[in-house]
Amino acid sequence: MVLAVRYGMFVALLLWIAAMASVSEYFLSATNLLNVARQAAPIIVIGVGMTFVMATGGIDLSVGSVVALVSCLSASWLTLGLTVWAVLPLLLAVGAGLGAVNGVLIWAGIPPFIVTLAALVSIRGVAFVYSHGYALPVANDVFVWIGRGTIFGINTPVVLALVVALGGWLLLTQTRFGLHALAVGGREEAARVMGLPVGRIKIGVYTITGLLAALGGIVITARLANGSPNAGIGLELDVIAAVVLGGTSLFGGAATIAGTVAGALFINFIRNGLNLLNVDPYWVQVVTGIVLILAVLLNTVANRKVEQWSRWGKLEAS
Repeated sequence: MVLAVRYGMFVALLLWIAAMASVSEYFLSATNLLNVARQAAPIIVIGVGMTFVMATGGIDLSVGSVVALVSCLSASWLTLGLTVWAVLPLLLAVGAGLGAVNGVLIWAGIPPFIVTLAALVSIRGVAFVYSHGYALPVANDVFVWIGRGTIFGINTPVVLALVVALGGWLLLTQTRFGLHALAVGGREEAARVMGLPVGRIKIGVYTITGLLAALGGIVITARLANGSPNAGIGLELDVIAAVVLGGTSLFGGAATIAGTVAGALFINFIRNGLNLLNVDPYWVQVVTGIVLILAVLLNTVANRKVEQWSRWGKLEAS
């Protein structure tokens, strides 16, 4: 049972791939697989940050709005004549700064849902005010390469997603910061009594998420060669769904980067497979919503089972 809980997402992903491969000859083509990976890349990048946030028992609803603001700023600044090497670090700094503000407000005692919901509305509002509601084209070849180019024959967004996922896995599993983030999510009061800097950890995870949301926004803007205040609408739902599907607990204390990657791929494979079968796009959205509900339900049930097994184990040991 423990293995089923831990690896259920990977099994579901493989079963879906096998099922779709049997009904569509195009599903396992190299072109289609690369297309799915490219579409999943921004979700993976941002999902790594969201995994850290949810590991502490929090949530960040503002990532889609950060993507929109970064999209508008990148197109505007490049149009004004700033070099791409100046624009990229500035965009990442904007994302990290917005994430840090969320973290400080949450550290001050405001619930994460309220803070990031307010940020979702206000940051996208800033994007619309800044852009006056208009989209701007991006013509810088170096910037566009981030979304459309290749590295050794592999799409640049996919390479970035792999690098971010590997870095996130190392940070989560091989450093004190990652272990402390899980400790805060597992039992915050106990973590505080142990002397862990709970406030700094929360600010840190939200800063990481803001920075990675900015990176995801750069990838999306570069792929579309367009900066728009409408970029990233609903993206926060895809990111949260990927993280939860991957096995990260909604209540904190348990997280997995590999699961987040699998969850992001699963969501995109579902959409891709249904599109190949000519399913109405509206029904694709319905199915995605149902999958998210089932993921939350299974996540809750799985956590209860794990807690029960843990208690039974302690009773047997005593």
